[in-house]
Amino acid sequence: MEIENPLLRPGAPVGAWWEGLTPRHWRILWGAYLGWIFDGYEAVALVYALGPALKALLTPDQAKTTPWYLGLAIGITLLGWGIGGLAGGVAADYIGRKRMMLVSILGYALLTGLTAFATSFAALAALRFVTGLAIGSEWSTGIALVAETWPNRARPKGCGFLQSGFGFGALLAALAWLLIPAGGIGGIEPWRIMFALGALPAFVCLYLRGSMEESERWMEAVREHRWAATEHAGSAAPSRAARPFSLAEIFREPESRRRVLLATSISFAATVGWWAVSSWLPIYTAGLARAAGQDPAVWGPRIGVIYNCGAIFAYLIAGFVADAMGRRMFLVMTYAGCLVVTALTYTWTGSLEAFAVLAFANGFFTLGFSFCWMAIYLAELFTSPVRATASSFVFNGARLVAWVFPIIAGQIVGEFGGVSNAALIMSSVFVIGLVAPWFMPETTGKPLPA
Repeated sequence: MEIENPLLRPGAPVGAWWEGLTPRHWRILWGAYLGWIFDGYEAVALVYALGPALKALLTPDQAKTTPWYLGLAIGITLLGWGIGGLAGGVAADYIGRKRMMLVSILGYALLTGLTAFATSFAALAALRFVTGLAIGSEWSTGIALVAETWPNRARPKGCGFLQSGFGFGALLAALAWLLIPAGGIGGIEPWRIMFALGALPAFVCLYLRGSMEESERWMEAVREHRWAATEHAGSAAPSRAARPFSLAEIFREPESRRRVLLATSISFAATVGWWAVSSWLPIYTAGLARAAGQDPAVWGPRIGVIYNCGAIFAYLIAGFVADAMGRRMFLVMTYAGCLVVTALTYTWTGSLEAFAVLAFANGFFTLGFSFCWMAIYLAELFTSPVRATASSFVFNGARLVAWVFPIIAGQIVGEFGGVSNAALIMSSVFVIGLVAPWFMPETTGKPLPA
């Protein structure tokens, strides 16, 4: 196991948080960061490209219920993401973090590129599902790798920085959509170009193979046959030669089971809140622009860029804020903010310029803080032999339930005649984030469980 800088041990003199970090730490962070950038690109490219893709691919009869097909395509992606992420997280606890990350990035890069060649909704939906299978496992493996290799005091900041990769990827998608000519390039439609660009992460694998190292903490736990899911008092099981199935192990221990279920409920709130509420922001903004006599083709992507800038800012400071406030208060503050900014966003009647400021705040809470807690907090709740499995279950398992809610939201849009009512109804899910944290352990300042 890596020996930490003594300055970073509890009770040691306080210095800069980055003391003790080596080039190895930064290489690991950068490798995981690259993978997560393209996860963010892929998720947000879907939001921007899906409307035009459906306009090109739906039959006249299907086009009569476009919001339903829009929600269906997003829901199918989330379903694949949930299944693939759960399987990939388990695999990462058995075959290693680095190997699973390579498989995931290569898989979703190739499948996203293939989406550009879809010729029907059925083909698009099938490709979205298998892309979700590949993309799901990248996050949990990257988080586990960074958490297990970075020193304790720097770890929350490093995990927050890693999560910002999603925001930068989302920003890249928003900028690409803004810069691709409305008529496409060389006769190729803009939505196909967006998906084709998603194949670029395949080249990241060349970097990862040579620059990243496996987690020594995970390898040591496996060598010593330490299989307990938590270090809760009395729960640390003795070494056993036969390894229990990691997914079963996180539910076997009462304390682990409680942590998993509570964290998954908050993850569910974040997932439904983003995919069934915030993902409608570009469409909602276009409607505001039309009502104000402005160009919706300009304002939709512009607000998307601003929204993602808000998320990136939140990612970068989340580790510092979570350390200052404590994990529980950070969660409560986050979801209170989500409720407030969502209500303000979808009842807006002012200028588009002022709405841009609100969009920054919306991105700060509903995409930034709302997801970043998982990168910081989950690694602190579970031990190395099950860390990727537990993190993946919480992050991706919520999608196994949440995937139907974009479809429901699309149905609400159709029946209630607009995005605003659907968003306000679905945003009630954020209330979960005000209640569940009070039943979870406070881990601020404690060392990472072995």
